[in-house]
Amino acid sequence: MTGSASVASHVSRETDPTDTTTDTRADALDARETGIHDETDTRDDTDTRDDLSATSVSRETAGVASSDAPRAVAAAHTTDLPRPREPRVLTVANQKGGVGKTTTAVNMAAALSQSGLRVLVIDMDPQGNASTALGIDHGGDVAGIYDVLIDGAPLEDVVQESPSLPGLLCAPATIDLAGAEIELVPMVARESRLRKAVATFLAARKAAGSPVDYVFIDCPPSLGLLTINSFVAGSEVLIPIQCEYYALEGLSQLLTNIELIKEHLNPTLTVSHILLTMYDGRTRLSSQVADEVRSHFASTVLRTSIPRSVRISEAPSHGETVITYDPVSSGALCYLEAAKEVARAAQSKGAQTNQEGSDQ
Repeated sequence: MTGSASVASHVSRETDPTDTTTDTRADALDARETGIHDETDTRDDTDTRDDLSATSVSRETAGVASSDAPRAVAAAHTTDLPRPREPRVLTVANQKGGVGKTTTAVNMAAALSQSGLRVLVIDMDPQGNASTALGIDHGGDVAGIYDVLIDGAPLEDVVQESPSLPGLLCAPATIDLAGAEIELVPMVARESRLRKAVATFLAARKAAGSPVDYVFIDCPPSLGLLTINSFVAGSEVLIPIQCEYYALEGLSQLLTNIELIKEHLNPTLTVSHILLTMYDGRTRLSSQVADEVRSHFASTVLRTSIPRSVRISEAPSHGETVITYDPVSSGALCYLEAAKEVARAAQSKGAQTNQEGSDQ
């Protein structure tokens, strides 16, 4: 806009050199208007550039053009996702920090909840970031998942509903959870305390006529007892992988530990989904990492990747997920697409199981 104003005023001076006063006043007004416009819209312009850069890479993202964003969001809101026959308990885990575990857990949960499904998020990270993103109070005097693990409190007693998305539940993490690793050591059946609490909660909800469809367990960036409890409680593992080299180094160790859990503590545990996060279409590294992961885990990696987006980072500061904070951003659209993939993958698997049963 500034460039257009300068060119226009320059042409005006050349065609009518006598009217310099009028031109100067017009330039000043244009500059003032431009400054106000730039000041108010800087963040939106930056986000738009980021979002357009991310969504332009159709191979790695949901492929939603910015001009189609409102229509895509409207379609996503009206789409009823299939309800699973039994509650799906997904453990969102990766021992490497900063790969998008919490962001993935809360936004996938929000996307499914917005589609009419009942979802519970269990915050197993002492930092409590998942609780913050869902607008849940997790101060020191609030009952949380610590009370469930250490004191045996019913999960129903600590669950809160997200104020931004009615129907989305959260069991918050308080600062006391930081000491739970040590306190769990001498306890009997220390690895399965969360599994018992979750099973009791799901059974009670089903008996009350309000069954929970999905449970997302947000793990801390470690492989201690809190993460082990999360693996034992879950039936599936969702692994977010940042599109950078370091993320690949820890993946083999994570898979080894999952196999150990499966062998000794939870035979039903499977790695059902891998989600590529922080994808940057402007760098060759992101494409190389994505291709490497897809070549090794072709059937497990979701088609949708999550781009780097300012909106995703901003949302938790407002106590919201990006799904409600900015529904037309590339991050929100991609998480909606990823949630659809997860929901429909279970439906396809169930149909395949039924077909195999009828064939027998």
